[in-house]
Amino acid sequence: MRSCRSAVDTLSLPRHGSCATSAPDHDTLTAGGGAGWPHTTARRSRKGRSAAEAGSEATSRLPGARATVRAVGVGSVLEAPSLALERIDARSTSENFPVASVLAPRRARPHLMAIYGFARLVDNLGDEAEGDRGQLLDELQRELDRCFESTPETRIIRRLQRTIEACELPREPFWRLIEANRIDQRTSRYETWSQVRDYCTYSADPVGRLVLGVYGRADDPALVAMSDDVCTGLQLVNFLQDPPRDLALGRVYLPQEDMRRFAVVDAELAGPRSDRLVALCRFESARAAALLRRGSPLARALQGRIGKSVALFSRGGLAALALLERADWDVFSGRPAPSRLTFAWLTLREIARQ
Repeated sequence: MRSCRSAVDTLSLPRHGSCATSAPDHDTLTAGGGAGWPHTTARRSRKGRSAAEAGSEATSRLPGARATVRAVGVGSVLEAPSLALERIDARSTSENFPVASVLAPRRARPHLMAIYGFARLVDNLGDEAEGDRGQLLDELQRELDRCFESTPETRIIRRLQRTIEACELPREPFWRLIEANRIDQRTSRYETWSQVRDYCTYSADPVGRLVLGVYGRADDPALVAMSDDVCTGLQLVNFLQDPPRDLALGRVYLPQEDMRRFAVVDAELAGPRSDRLVALCRFESARAAALLRRGSPLARALQGRIGKSVALFSRGGLAALALLERADWDVFSGRPAPSRLTFAWLTLREIARQ
């Protein structure tokens, strides 16, 4: 993704505990869950429960989740040009971290892009799609379930199926990402930081757990906890970059209790910049930075090239916070975010780091 070529490109993903080079046999797929996630075994034979039946049961265990998914055709909606694989992948360059950096082992990069593509697709449906977004998300869940039963109808989910099979990824993190966008359709304000943090267990933390799954490390509770901190920190950075956009969507993610503390009302999030708003943003920035730093030992724990690539997630988040501060928290005339040059510099620093 971020272009900074070096000799590390010749290194390969260690075989032990990581994704297989090729997908397993198509008749049987065993998907192992990470720490705190139920293990799911999906057999793609005609025997036993269907993926839809298994999916309904597992999804019903998620707090606030729908127990069933409506049977609606998927192809015409999810094949829309705006949701095409190439359009989704192109948006990866605007993220706060390199989705599949050149530091990531070469064999891992397609899997990281597949996970990113799914997460971005879910967000597009939840934030930008016209019509009944709840129904669209239901359609996407049915398409996801096909990964464990037959063959998905859309290119972007067929790509994801190859990653699920090669890396033995569980379904629940993907379901949680869909549920986060269902939550967005029914919840527009969060009273406390605890409630925001809980929302992040749906919207952000599953991505990190899936990345650990790509590297075969999602069964280590300590690594999962650090990953959750980094992902929640990145999500909070995103909230701080986008108050006007989120407000335009009818949502406020900054805790209401914090806004009252700094005497900021919802309407102020549309601008212009004020001293009260800057004080609030700096308070939330300190919280995000603490989470990113608390999760930073994850890179050292993973070690090697994998650790260096994962380090860019937290460093990218911290770089975004620094840019927000440098812009004096003016998120109304532009969206301060790390540039390609910034990530090239961060990548070089990781290569040089012992």
